[in-house]
Amino acid sequence: MESRNIEKALEISAKLAAGETVSEQGTNAALYQEYSTNPEVYDMVLLSLKKMELSVYEYNNSLFAAPKAHGSLFGYSNEALRRELGLRTNGELYLAYFIIYNIIMEFYTDTISATYAEFVRVEDIVRKVDDTTAGIVDKKNGFVLSEIEENSFRSLALSWDSLPAATVELSELRAAKNSKSGFVKLVCNFLVSQQLLSDNQERYYPTDRFRAVVENYFDESRGRIMELLDQSGEERDEHAAD
Repeated sequence: MESRNIEKALEISAKLAAGETVSEQGTNAALYQEYSTNPEVYDMVLLSLKKMELSVYEYNNSLFAAPKAHGSLFGYSNEALRRELGLRTNGELYLAYFIIYNIIMEFYTDTISATYAEFVRVEDIVRKVDDTTAGIVDKKNGFVLSEIEENSFRSLALSWDSLPAATVELSELRAAKNSKSGFVKLVCNFLVSQQLLSDNQERYYPTDRFRAVVENYFDESRGRIMELLDQSGEERDEHAAD
């Protein structure tokens, strides 16, 4: 391989690993062109990112890197993510994860379907989590869980239900874990800091990075939790129709 190709591939990899976007528009346009048209550069970028436990995703003629599941180099540990979010326990962290899943579900019926919401507000997300947890704690809906899953999901649902809806007017809302709205705001602020959502006057829009992760990485890793949430929604719809 030519030294020039190695240099370009490493430059692209370094920028992606640092959280930059390599796009056909903007300051990294020449690097995007190298990745798109030079097979040697393309192969080496994928190899080098794989060694760093990163996946590269392309969306809207832009490249994004995201940590692989359980990656130890660039992914957050539970402790680091609790610290980043200002949370004390893993239970609080799992509730934050649960809120993130529900935010994704506000934008996608599934990862194949077109986006069906342009933006979400805090109150939209609170309603979504309320709706999701209702199927967990209400057994008449036939929401079937294993014993371990039941305990875990019930704990999440009860933790969420124990929070008041809001402690102040939404116009004065601050990120905090003492209310449903405050907890959602806390999670949204984190997603904005990770360039996954953009905030315009308390309206949260998905970024291209968000779409790239959801439509690639998330589709590969959605796992049992999404099967359960999808099942819950279907069964509640059927119950409502009876």
